[in-house]
Amino acid sequence: MELQEHDPDASRRPIRARGNILVQRIAAALAHSPLTPNAISVLSILFAAAGAGALLWLPTWGAWLCALGIQLRLLCNLFDGMVAVEGGKSTPTGALYNEVPDRIADSVLLVALGYAAGLPWAGWLAALLAASTAYIRTLGGALGQAQDFRGPMAKQHRMALMTLACVIAPVEAMLADSRHALVVAVAVIALGSLLTCATRLHAIARRLERAS
Repeated sequence: MELQEHDPDASRRPIRARGNILVQRIAAALAHSPLTPNAISVLSILFAAAGAGALLWLPTWGAWLCALGIQLRLLCNLFDGMVAVEGGKSTPTGALYNEVPDRIADSVLLVALGYAAGLPWAGWLAALLAASTAYIRTLGGALGQAQDFRGPMAKQHRMALMTLACVIAPVEAMLADSRHALVVAVAVIALGSLLTCATRLHAIARRLERAS
């Protein structure tokens, strides 16, 4: 099996929402606005930081604001690519803005999750392993393969689990005065990211072996 040739679409995370008519209309409106794809990418960091701050510094109900921040961050991740590709506003530095803000936003949110769960080390570990999944994905791309977005704990899975934990956390705190949802979330994200690193490395190795 030969290595896959470079394909621009192969470096994009497959997202079903791109086919949604409403999403396409919003992307088209953004493409006709002064906002650039790179600015939208940077905006995702601001939403992530705001969500992380709410989780850490607003008592109890800040977790719901964090869940909102996560979703707004993900919307930025969706629209920056659509405005760049479908909207025809791509730039030579677009690949950098597509990756670097994601790594910052991931780290900010996961480290905050660890502190909110009372397990700072687990938050830092989750952030490190999340960054490692992205590194391995881009390594495969550098070796001439299509970038591998498989899980079990890819970005969308990490953010979905953290969002769920943030939605549950205030109710749990009010009813049981505990934070088990946050603890479970940061632990599962860390372990799942480690497993994702392994599955992606294994897939890259298999393709290299077949190519030889």
